[in-house]
Parts: sequence; C-alpha cells; structure tokens
Amino acid sequence: MEDELAAAVGRLRETFARYPRRAVLEGCPHCRGSVPVDEDHLFSLTISLGNTVGTSDDVKSLLPLLLERLVTGNDLYPSVVLSMLVREGWRTWPAAEREAVDGYVMAVWRSLLAEYPPQVGSFGDAAGFLSVAGEFSSSMGPFLHAWETIRTPAADRHLADLVIGWVGGVQLPDAVFTWMHRSMVRDRLYGAFERDHDVSWADDLARAYDFLAWQG
Repeated sequence: MEDELAAAVGRLRETFARYPRRAVLEGCPHCRGSVPVDEDHLFSLTISLGNTVGTSDDVKSLLPLLLERLVTGNDLYPSVVLSMLVREGWRTWPAAEREAVDGYVMAVWRSLLAEYPPQVGSFGDAAGFLSVAGEFSSSMGPFLHAWETIRTPAADRHLADLVIGWVGGVQLPDAVFTWMHRSMVRDRLYGAFERDHDVSWADDLARAYDFLAWQG
C-alpha cells in the first residue's frame, strides 16, 4: 500500500481498537449458530455480519481488517462491505469513527486514480468505485473535486474509461453523470489527447472526448 492509504488503514486500527475482536460470534440460532472468525475465509462473514451474525460492536471490531483486505486482496466485494456500514448507520457513529472511515475511502479513491490500471485490491475501476460510493457516501462532490485536482496521465485514462464505459451502458450516479458532461471534463480530455497523442492510449482519450462533444 502507498503511504496515504497505509496511514488511513493505520488510523482505522487505532480508532476502532476500543472494540475487542472476538474469535467466535453468536449467530442466529435458527440458521447459523456460533460462527468462528477465520481471516482466511471472510467473504461469507461479510454478508451476515451485524445482521444474522454478531453485534454492532463486532462490526466495528472487524472493520479495520475488512477494509484493509479490500485494498490488499481480491476476495471481498466493496459493495458488500460498504453496504454493511450503511445498514449499521455509520453516519451516526462518533465523529472520530466517521472521520477514519471517510479518510480511508478518500485514500482508496486517490490511490485508484494514481495508477493505470489501478492497483487497489478489490477496487477495479473508477466507475465501479463511484457506483459503490454513490450508495455509501452522502455526496459525490469530494471524489469529483479530488479527480479535478489529480492531473496525471493515469487519472486522465481513468476519465476516458469512465466516459467509454458509460457509452457502453455502465450506470453512474446522477451527480457523476452531470459532472462528466461539464465543459471542463471535455477540455481536460482534449488537453490530455494533445499531450499524449503519440502514445498507445491516445485513441481512448479521443473517443471519450468525441462522445462528450457529440452529447454536448
């Protein structure tokens, strides 16, 4: 993990350390019974944690592990883990806990945009991240603003992929759709093409610009 993301994971550990992790969680007596916490097989636990298995405190105790696994492996689904937090009403948690989660999500986003293709565990691309974030976060604004400030070839390629994916049928949050059609985004793609016109991905930049220009 890069420094910013590693620091965000470390902050999660420190913030949620007050919730002791249990080796065995109580499950629904009618369908699960006791459930051992096995770090090598976390997927099934994420589906039921805080619902039919364990308590809200168990969710918080395991959260640093689950969120770290999202960025270091590919065995968990961001939509499942983050929807668990929505179900838990994480926006009502104490400020320090909310800030630790917010800081982690933004660090994931910045790390995703920093490389192309992305190297952030289970987070596959910008469109997928923003679709999950649309369900999880109260606003797309911070993520889109961050994208505007990260002016690198990798971030531009992610932008081209977003546009091309949308043309191909990828569903985007309304706020992302509106932002994507701003003249600033078209101008950025045009500038990126002028800068990188002699590289292998230049055609993607041009296609994305043409799609938006035609729509505009």
